Amino acid sequence: MRSTLQDWYQQQGRKLPWRNHPHPYPIWVSEIMLQQTQVKTVIPYYYRWLEAFPTVEKLAQADQQQVLKVWEGLGYYARGRNLHKAAQKIMQDFGGQFPDTLAKVLTLPGIGRTTAGGILSAAFNQPVSILDGNVKRVLARLTALSVPPRQAVSQLWQLSDRLLDPEQPRDYNQAIMDLGATICTPKNPACLLCPWQQYCQAYHQGIQTQIPMRETKAPLPHKNIGVAVIRNAEDEILIDRRLDEGLLGGLWEFPGGKIEENETIEDCIKREIQEELGIAIAVEDHLITLDHAYTHFRVTLNVYNCRHLEGKPQAIECQEIRWVSLEEIDQFPFPKANSQIIDALRKAQT
Repeated sequence: MRSTLQDWYQQQGRKLPWRNHPHPYPIWVSEIMLQQTQVKTVIPYYYRWLEAFPTVEKLAQADQQQVLKVWEGLGYYARGRNLHKAAQKIMQDFGGQFPDTLAKVLTLPGIGRTTAGGILSAAFNQPVSILDGNVKRVLARLTALSVPPRQAVSQLWQLSDRLLDPEQPRDYNQAIMDLGATICTPKNPACLLCPWQQYCQAYHQGIQTQIPMRETKAPLPHKNIGVAVIRNAEDEILIDRRLDEGLLGGLWEFPGGKIEENETIEDCIKREIQEELGIAIAVEDHLITLDHAYTHFRVTLNVYNCRHLEGKPQAIECQEIRWVSLEEIDQFPFPKANSQIIDALRKAQT
C-alpha cells in the first residue's frame, strides 16, 4: 500500500515551493498558512512573507503591525499573530533554532498535532503522522467510515499512525495530502486514477461520494452592523485598532457595532460611537453595504459617512485610535471587508 502511494507521488505529486526545502522555517510558515486555506491562495502570500521576513530572527524582531500588514487578506489572523509569537519564543527559548522534537514543537503558539507532524516530517524526515482535512477524507473513504470524521478522531489518528511509512515519512505525508487534494477530492473523486482504489472500501461499496459523512449544521447566525466613516475638519478619517484577543485581533477598522432590535442604522452608529469612542457625530449619507461571511457567522456592514461634532476620541473598547488621510490608510492592516470600504471611499473621491 505504501509503495503504491509513493510511486504515484513520485509521478504525480504537486511541485510546491516549500517542498524539499533545507530549512524548517519556510516549511513551518507554509504549514501555518495552509491551515484552512487552499494552496493556490497561499503561494503568493508565502513568497511575500519570506521576502518580508526571510528568517525566524527577522520575524521575531518585527512589529506586530508589520506582520499583520503582510498577512492582510489571508484571513484567520490569529495564525499570523501566532507565527510572530512563536518566532519570539524560538529566539528566546531555543536559541533561534526551530525545535526538532514533537514535545517542544507543540509548545509553540498556533501549532497542534497535525501541524507539528507536517513540519517534523517535512523538515526533519521524522516519522510523525498527520491528520489534516485531506487525510481525514482519504482515511474515511479507505475504511468506509460510518460516522462523521469528527466522531472518530481517535480511530483516524490510530490509522494514520499505522499507515505512516517509518522509512520515508516525509514523502509519505506529502503523498497522502496530495492524494486528498488532487484525487480523493470532496466532490467527484477521481477514483479511476487513485493508487489506493483497490484498497478503498468506499469505492468497492460505491459510496465514495457519500463519505465522509457530514454532520448537520445549524444555519450561520447573521449580524447587522452599523459602520461609521468619521471625518474631522481636516478631512482626516478616524480608524481604531481592535484588541489583540479574538476575531481580527490587532487589525484596524472603521468603528461601529451591532444594530439592536427596533433601532435605525443612524441611531446605532451614533450610539456605538459614543459608547466606543466617547464622541458625538453627525451621520450623513450612505456609502456602501457589504455582506461578508466568517466561519461561524455572517455580517452585513451598513457603512455611512459621518462628521465629527465634539469630544476627543478615546480608546474605550479598542487598543488605539488614529486620524489618518485616505492617502495614509494603506499603511495599516485592515480586514478584507474594511478594504472594500476603502475602495468605495477612493471611488467616491474621484
